[in-house]
Formats: sequence, structure tokens, C-alpha cells
Amino acid sequence: MISDINFLLVGNSRLHWAKYSKNQSKFFHTKKEQKVPENIDLDQLIWASVGKLPNFLLKKENEIKTKDIQLSNIPDYFGVDRALACIAALKNIENPFKKDLLIADFGTILSITKLNSNGSIIGGQLIPGFLTQLKSMEQNTKNLEVPKKYDIPIKDFLINTEEAMLKGVINSLTGVINSLFNPKKDILVICGGDSEIITKSLKTEKENILNAPNLVMEGMIIHHLSVKKLF
Repeated sequence: MISDINFLLVGNSRLHWAKYSKNQSKFFHTKKEQKVPENIDLDQLIWASVGKLPNFLLKKENEIKTKDIQLSNIPDYFGVDRALACIAALKNIENPFKKDLLIADFGTILSITKLNSNGSIIGGQLIPGFLTQLKSMEQNTKNLEVPKKYDIPIKDFLINTEEAMLKGVINSLTGVINSLFNPKKDILVICGGDSEIITKSLKTEKENILNAPNLVMEGMIIHHLSVKKLF
């Protein structure tokens, strides 16, 4: 029997946690300033990072880095979160027609990664994420503030300023996806903290779209268990 294993991905704005026990995975998220959750043994914690490290000590020997992940055509500077998402998509998604996988991770940054069915990285794009765009408008203008609610309007042309901001940002993000995603050739995998908001707003065929909000954490578990020959 495999004992409980805990995982942590240090993001740019949050900490993402996973607990693997008895072939079951549980996921949760905390703010960086919060205390370490109960029952987490930092000496045994498996972790990776794409953001500034938290103020508790993480053991270097337990870190997963991009170079540790077996994918074809992947540079060392490729984000470890993107690499982990790729191995999770390859492992978990049924792909009988050998389509390319288009992974869109909606976090602080929208990272788009395309790979073929053999696990070879084709490339991608990086775009400011949902909140990043809203905060940028607040920081760089005199009269705009980040909306307190994220109710995306249905109409395209808005009078209300907050609604206009929300609609504009959503259109910028979904527009990128719609321009890159070809349902005949691709399977679109959407993940990340803002994935639910974005999925509702996509105007494209839904048959080849999968929403997997914890895809990166699933990749951490898959990678660790495969290295330990437990998977």
C-alpha cells in the first residue's frame, strides 16, 4: 500500500496542493501568506515552482524541474507547469485519432502549449491572464478599477465600465483560443484557476474540448509515481 503523498506547485499568485492516497487524488489551493496546511510533512513534500517561493522551507532534493520530465523537443527553460500539464494530458486523455493536444492554462498568465500525440512539443504562446489584464488596466489608467464581481456580460457592446472591461478581457482570451484551435486537428485541454470562466465563454465546438482545472497537479502525481515505479 502506498502511503499518503503530498504535492505542491508554487504559482505566481497562489499555492496549489494535491494529496494522493489509495489511488485517489484531492486538490486544493491556498494564498501564499497562509500557513502550511495541517498534516503536511515538508520533509516529504514533492514540489515544483513557477513563482516566488513561500516563506517556509522546501527541500531541494524533492523539487521537480523541467529537465526531469521526459518529453521530446522540450527546452530546459520551458515552464515546469507547462511540462507537467503535457504529461498529464498525454496520460489521461483518450486520443484514438492521434490529434495534436492544445493545452490552455488560464492562470496569472495564459500559457498555450501545443504538442503532438507522441509527446513532442510543437510550441506555444504566452498572454497576460484574466486578472493580470484587469489589474493592468487599473494600474495604468486613472479611472479604471478591477471589478469586484466577474459576471461576464452576454452582450458585446456595453455602457457600464466594469462590464466593458470584463467583456474586453474575455474576448481577448477566447479570441486567442478560437484563432489557434482547429477541432478537426486538435483536442483542446483547458486548465488553471480561471478555466471555468473561460470555458463558458468559448464560441466553438465543444466536442473536442476538455476542462481539467487541476491538470498540472495531476502531472506532478503521474511524474512522481512513474519515477518511483509506482504508477
